[in-house]
Amino acid sequence: MSDTERSTAQNPSAGQAQAGSHHLLSARARLRNYFLTGLIVAGPLAITLYITWWFVTLVDGWVKPLVPAAYLPDTYLPFAIPGIGLLIALLGLTMLGFLTANLVGKSLVNLGEVMLERMPVIRGLYKGVKQIFETVFKQDGHSFRRVGLIEWPGEGLWSLCFITESAKGALAEALPEGDHLCVFVPCTPNPTTGYLVVMERSRVKEVELSTDDAFKLLMSMGIIQPETRAGPLPGVPRLAGAPPAKPTIAA
Repeated sequence: MSDTERSTAQNPSAGQAQAGSHHLLSARARLRNYFLTGLIVAGPLAITLYITWWFVTLVDGWVKPLVPAAYLPDTYLPFAIPGIGLLIALLGLTMLGFLTANLVGKSLVNLGEVMLERMPVIRGLYKGVKQIFETVFKQDGHSFRRVGLIEWPGEGLWSLCFITESAKGALAEALPEGDHLCVFVPCTPNPTTGYLVVMERSRVKEVELSTDDAFKLLMSMGIIQPETRAGPLPGVPRLAGAPPAKPTIAA
């Protein structure tokens, strides 16, 4: 018989107290596990709903003041309907794209651009923003659709990057001889900020990751690891001359 069993047999009240303490610890552990499970389930849902509600409210606040009250259902109902401004914005952008696809719409757009070209400050701002939108949202473009790894900011330190475009024009002429790429190195956990780095193409190792997987990896600070991919991403060509990438294997 062990010392614990002997002491328990000699003092039954001590054994009952020890069993009660063990039972209390088990109940406390179960409650903690229940709380963490509920937090894991409700946390992402609450954050998603909050961001969605914030975005819908933001667009409604921009669009609704531009629409006459007679055309808003909120005027005839005792309560406000969220998302009306977002729906109007989507329909308006679609209609604008349809109208600018024909000859009359293109003529009006060209006329408006000619007027903006004559404004000293607005001209540079408009041209810069337009080039960004055309580069990022064009259907046949590959900017920010390819993910890579670069040895930056120091030797042996690897950073995730988004491959934007090849260096061209005056930028390419100012660089040493060779093929250079412009890559965007995002910050963690806010990937909307980062650094523009111009590097030789051979120093950029392309990774077979989608931009969604890359953003998840960045925003989770490395917690959400991407799954292994069997081949290149569909519709996104690999870098010319780039070595085969080794995809990250989830633990």
